[in-house]
Parts: sequence; structure tokens; C-alpha cells
Amino acid sequence: MLCFSLINLSRFLTQLATESGVRDWLGTRLGFHKAREEKRKIKSMASRSRGDGNYRNPCLTMHQPWASLLVYGIKRIEGRSWPSPVTGRLWIHAAGKVPDPETIKAMEDFYRQLYELDGVTDLKFPEHYPVSRLLGCVEVVGCVTSEELTSWEDIPQGARLEGLTPFCWLCEQPQKLIVPFEMRGYQGVYNLEKRILEGALRGLSPVEAQKPIKFPLPDPRNRFSLKPGSLTNRIKNGLKTSETHQDSSPNLKAAIAGARTAANQFSKKTNVGPTPGSQLQGQGSNVNKPTTRGNNGNQSVPPRLQQRW
Repeated sequence: MLCFSLINLSRFLTQLATESGVRDWLGTRLGFHKAREEKRKIKSMASRSRGDGNYRNPCLTMHQPWASLLVYGIKRIEGRSWPSPVTGRLWIHAAGKVPDPETIKAMEDFYRQLYELDGVTDLKFPEHYPVSRLLGCVEVVGCVTSEELTSWEDIPQGARLEGLTPFCWLCEQPQKLIVPFEMRGYQGVYNLEKRILEGALRGLSPVEAQKPIKFPLPDPRNRFSLKPGSLTNRIKNGLKTSETHQDSSPNLKAAIAGARTAANQFSKKTNVGPTPGSQLQGQGSNVNKPTTRGNNGNQSVPPRLQQRW
């Protein structure tokens, strides 16, 4: 009887050890695959942020109200702390953070003052600033430094004063989606998904900008000739900023200060790019809600999209 019990105990312990070993092995393998997948995701996001991807349909996620101002052709310079990695069409996606009324007012006052310098006194702003939506696209025709932009006498005065960041992406030909649609965004510049691209191309509508700009190329035969340093020889006698900026009115100075303050709330928290730095618009958010001006609301965003860009 005792012998029989010992045999059963031995079998039980052997089975327990085997099952435990299998569980440990499975746990190790699952943990390995999970860690490898997380590493792949991190590497992918880092690639987007560094701008070393192969851009076929590049897209940029921006905070509101800067995203809509760019797509509506009001904003003509996209300011960053890093040079543009693309030339050509750039899709614009609005991040999930709802802009507060003070930020919207500050940026609208900023552009209202800039356009008044060039004789535009009835600037029309977007009625809504939707978030977590693909809004449209612009054509990036080049990138210059802020020093080059502020001293570039071949473009309107107001556009020269948009150059408040180290690098200035020059944007033309804005187009907006007739119906902005919900999508997920990422940090940095990334490729738009094929299925989203196909739908977006069918819904584009040209924007009639109130003060459109055609940025002159240093070399008309080379559409890629507008790059940092290409306008250095045009800066007269070491001029650092435009005369308009130097002798600006109190209202213009206040508007520029307000725009800087509005931008700094993002640059300190979510600045994205190869190097950190202050810029006129931040990127990304973990809150996805629509925002409107007035009582005409947009569609609400499902909770499942929270914690996304």
C-alpha cells in the first residue's frame, strides 16, 4: 500500500514538473514575442520622427488651430525646429487636443495683423476647428531658415513675419476635404494609409486663398532649389529681420507675442522632430474631441480613439 502511494506521488510530481515547465516555456516565448513587437513599434515611431522614411504620401499631424489655418491658405509658412524632409504634396491631419478659445483668438489676431500689412482687412477664418480629422493638403515647395524668410523681399511682408521658427516650410496650393474624416495620426511625418488616401483624393476641393503666394525659386529650372541656405546671398548687408518687424505697430507686436505664447504651450510638452525647440505649433495629443466656434458641433469621437494622435 505504501509502495503504491509512493508511485502515485512520484507520477504526480513528474506531471506537475512537466506542466510547470511547459507553462514557463510558453510564458518565455510569449514574452519574447511581445517584447519584439514593442521594439518594432518603437523603432517605427522613431523612424517617423527622424524623417528617414520613404515618403510616398506624406502626412503631418498638427495641433489646431494651426492645422485648419494652413489648409485654408491663411497660414503659408509651417514653422518647425527641423527642416522639411519632403517636397510636394503634404497631407494635414488635426491632432486630438481641443484648442481653447484664447488660443484660437491669439492666432486669428496674429494673422489678421499680418494680412493687414498687405492690404487685406476682411480675412475669413474657418468656422470650425475639428480635431482627430484629416483636413486636406498643401504643396511644400521648399524650406528656408527664418533669417532667410524674414529678409526675403520677393514675398509679402506678412508672410515674412510668419518665420518665427528655425526652419520655415513654404506652402502653396492649399486644398481641403469637403468632409474631413476621422483617422489616426502619428508623430513626425509619416505615410498616409492607402485606403485613406484613396478616399481623400476623391473629396479634395481647391481653396481660394485671400492672399496666395507663389514662392520664387532661386533656380527656376530646379523645383528643389528652395532649401536652407539657398537665399543667403539675398540677405542685404547682414540684415537679420525685415524692417516691418523692426518698426512694427503696438498691435502687431502684441499679436506676435500672443502667437508665441499660444505656441509655447505645446512646444514644452509635445515638440516632435529630430531636435527639440520652440515652434509656432505643437503636434499630438491624447485627447480626441471635436471643437467648433458657435453651436454647430461636429461629430463626437468614440472613446476607442482616445490616447491616439
